[in-house]
Amino acid sequence: MGKAFPKVSIFQFLRSALSILKNPLPFHHRNFESKGNTFQLKIGFTRSVLFSRDAHFAQHALQKNQKKYQKSPIQTRDLAKYVGQGLLTANGKHWAKQRKLIQPAFQKKTLHGLLQKVDEVIQKELVKIETGKAFDIFPIFNDLAFNTVVQALFSNVIDQKAINRLQHITESNQRMMVKELRQPYLNWWFHVSGALKSALKQSLEARQILSKLIDDRIASGIRHDDLLDMLLDARYEDDTPMSREQLIDEILILFIAGHETTSNALTFTAALLARNPEVQDKLYAESLAADNEVDLLEKIKTLKYTNQVVNEAMRLYPPAYFIDRISIEKDQFDDFEIEAGTNILFSIFEIHRHTDFWERPEEFNPDRFADDSLKYSPYYYPFGAGPRMCIGNNFAMYEMILTVSHLVKKFKIKKETAPIAINPLITLKPKDVLLTFTPRDFEY
Repeated sequence: MGKAFPKVSIFQFLRSALSILKNPLPFHHRNFESKGNTFQLKIGFTRSVLFSRDAHFAQHALQKNQKKYQKSPIQTRDLAKYVGQGLLTANGKHWAKQRKLIQPAFQKKTLHGLLQKVDEVIQKELVKIETGKAFDIFPIFNDLAFNTVVQALFSNVIDQKAINRLQHITESNQRMMVKELRQPYLNWWFHVSGALKSALKQSLEARQILSKLIDDRIASGIRHDDLLDMLLDARYEDDTPMSREQLIDEILILFIAGHETTSNALTFTAALLARNPEVQDKLYAESLAADNEVDLLEKIKTLKYTNQVVNEAMRLYPPAYFIDRISIEKDQFDDFEIEAGTNILFSIFEIHRHTDFWERPEEFNPDRFADDSLKYSPYYYPFGAGPRMCIGNNFAMYEMILTVSHLVKKFKIKKETAPIAINPLITLKPKDVLLTFTPRDFEY
């Protein structure tokens, strides 16, 4: 018989409920420090969750023995009720079928054709940055990331009113889901008060907006060679296309996964650059040198230090700061026995800062990633790992590298020394990132 994982009682959970609602990371960190790299947290009299910052356990469940694990109900049920059964929320054969169908749309060769559209959106959105006074940069990057996904999906064939409504619904539903996950003891109230019903009604409205966009595209007969065209063209092995409902599921997933994580990562990157002026200078020099490259994909390849900076920012502040799994059959890891039906949350935030894997882990040091191999190490998971690694990881990296390059070429960020504040929701969000930008033109 295997060893039992150290336990944290439901009373400790309830005693810390209010602080967990605001930010669960300090609570988990204290438990990791006192209990070890994996502990079992009781969140109800019959429910418990395994929390782990053991990178080897993560590698075991996400890669080496991934067939014994699947996405937990947090995504397959709680998130799926808002966005349907798309790549992010599906399991088993349905997920495998969808992944195979959609994968070609995210190959580097295909993305190459979208880069010009993406680059134009980035430059247009960065013009909105105010100079000479401190302001919160997150809304700028949030709009930039959302509009980049919109452009990649729909080209210019969508009006601003629809974009604004889709963005509002996406963010409103996320706030509702956070309440459900952090306050499971109030689920009865969310039903009785009508809050849940209202959120689901908004989800239906988003689906209707997207359905009309699809109808308009088909009726126009005009090709834009964007992601929507690729998804409409995609065929299963029996030569049938995706159903309308499935197509909308996948588009909703792209909105959530494609804008939320990117806007967070860009904001944290800017906040880190404000605290490291010498890194800004190196990025600026690299950006100027890369201007000679006309082809955008080739330009991205030359922006090696920019790539390192983005990777190091995602190490310190991984947008997907937890990865969830549930064991679908009995398993063994080291001396521990894992029963079927065990819910597991891998803390990517803790793995990325673990002293066993990183030298001076709290420091921002882009040179860690000078050797590309670290990106694929068993203790670096900004986009997940294994077969379920984020399908849009290349798209996201291209977008972030281009954004950072344009940002440092246009602006210098005034030095900041205050600690960076975080707001852990479904993703790891920055909080009140007030930065002051100066136009680079004024210096030369």
